Amino acid sequence: MSGFAGSRRSFMIGGLSGLAVAALPAFAAAPAQLEDRIGGWAERFRAAFDVPGLAVAVVRRNQPDFTQGYGVRALGKPAPVDAHTLFGIASNSKAFTAAALAILVDAGKIGWEDPVTRYIPEFRMSDPIATKLMTVRDLLVHRSGLAIGAGDLMEFPASTHTIEDILHGLQFLKLERGFRAGYAYDNILYIVAGILIQRVSGQSWEDFVTARLLKPLGMSETVAVRSRIRTDNVAGRHARLGPPLRGMGPMRQVPPDEQDKIAAAGGINTNVHDVPAWLRVQLNRGTLPNGQGLWSAAQAQEMWTPQTITESGPGPAADNPARPVIEAYALGWDVQDYRGQRLLSHGGGLTGQITRHALLPELGCAVAVYTNVEDGYVATGLRNSLLDWLVGAPSYDWLAAMQRRRAKREADALKEVSGTGPRRPAGGLSLPLPAYAGRYRDSWYGDIVVATKGKQLAIDFTRTPVFKSLLEPWGPDTFRTRFPAEAGEDAVVTFAVKNGVVTGVTMKPLSPLADFSFDYQHLDFVPVR
Repeated sequence: MSGFAGSRRSFMIGGLSGLAVAALPAFAAAPAQLEDRIGGWAERFRAAFDVPGLAVAVVRRNQPDFTQGYGVRALGKPAPVDAHTLFGIASNSKAFTAAALAILVDAGKIGWEDPVTRYIPEFRMSDPIATKLMTVRDLLVHRSGLAIGAGDLMEFPASTHTIEDILHGLQFLKLERGFRAGYAYDNILYIVAGILIQRVSGQSWEDFVTARLLKPLGMSETVAVRSRIRTDNVAGRHARLGPPLRGMGPMRQVPPDEQDKIAAAGGINTNVHDVPAWLRVQLNRGTLPNGQGLWSAAQAQEMWTPQTITESGPGPAADNPARPVIEAYALGWDVQDYRGQRLLSHGGGLTGQITRHALLPELGCAVAVYTNVEDGYVATGLRNSLLDWLVGAPSYDWLAAMQRRRAKREADALKEVSGTGPRRPAGGLSLPLPAYAGRYRDSWYGDIVVATKGKQLAIDFTRTPVFKSLLEPWGPDTFRTRFPAEAGEDAVVTFAVKNGVVTGVTMKPLSPLADFSFDYQHLDFVPVR
């Protein structure tokens, strides 16, 4: 939601070399060979990373689809993950939003270079020049000047903010860089894209995507938003909640926290039974097997054309043989070189689930990996194992590589904390506790209320029900929250004091591993007098 992106909620087995890709000819493999090879990888990743369950789809040109589930839907329960188990695919939904807009472009209803204000007159960025120049295309390519994850606290965790609140709040989010001056992933402008689709089509994003994409594709088990799920065959959510930090410790079940308002940025719930139809229509540039076109080849090219450079470097290395020379963002897709091939991919991250989609257009194949854990290393490593096999790459042990990457990330984080969690900074409070109490307002989020509760202070994020906590002193005029572990990341709350009076409140995430969607650092509260 990482963010709804892949970064949002990212053992040695004897013979780890068994995870290395061997020379099995992917396009000639029989179903039994597929199950043996893919099932072996899936089960080893599950065991190595304590994953309750996952599902895999592999699509190959002129070959039957491979779809299979592994493990269980929820810890401690016997119900298995199968091909029909629904997962929230989060930001993989962004490609559906791009396709919905492409359909409207083909119909002559909108143009990619049309100003957003033509369709949403009240649309505002904090910079009037950015407001004027923002086009339909700009909504999708993460170059608006907004900071990464800006405004996500209106979307995650569940809050009382409406889509209208999000649109209104956008104008108060400060730009971190110049308009079109660089890349920073956001969700909020995809929500605006969903509003635009409704304004132009007369249908909600959910209804438009269902009627124009899901139904023609025969994705009858897929729903556009979680509230439309009508089956019990749904993957559970799991995360490591610490100590010392979220992302570490034993795996625990956590509740879902997304609402329908995220639809255009990350709302779709699907399974590996349905998703091959989506992957195939992408590979076929918008054309269904019966010849019907959902979108034109010209629009397929538009959606796959890189728009914003996200990263560049020296390319493959011994410890990462698939590292790209250049990576860019197109319209709802990441585009990069991978082992000499063009790769279009995306990730999706929700509380307790991580998913991956990937296309190799020139080879006519694609993969989907869905996991019921808040751990991107599993989905990425298994995805890369599948891609290497499909392209016939030299053998490489992605399981061991992902274990090394996770160990390094945890070690780096632990340098900033003690064995039980973040360290309390030196310094104390300059005012008596009641002097910090009051109502404070941020222009895009809304209000917090700080009140005395016995001999302590308590904080209430009035728009986010799970964000209520006692406050613990944490340095100079600073406190930390103690939200329930499953609620999300804790915040460091700092009061600005001048002449014995609180003049403002700022925040930041407590954990160095906190997902970017906990964008406390973008809040700037002032007292409500």
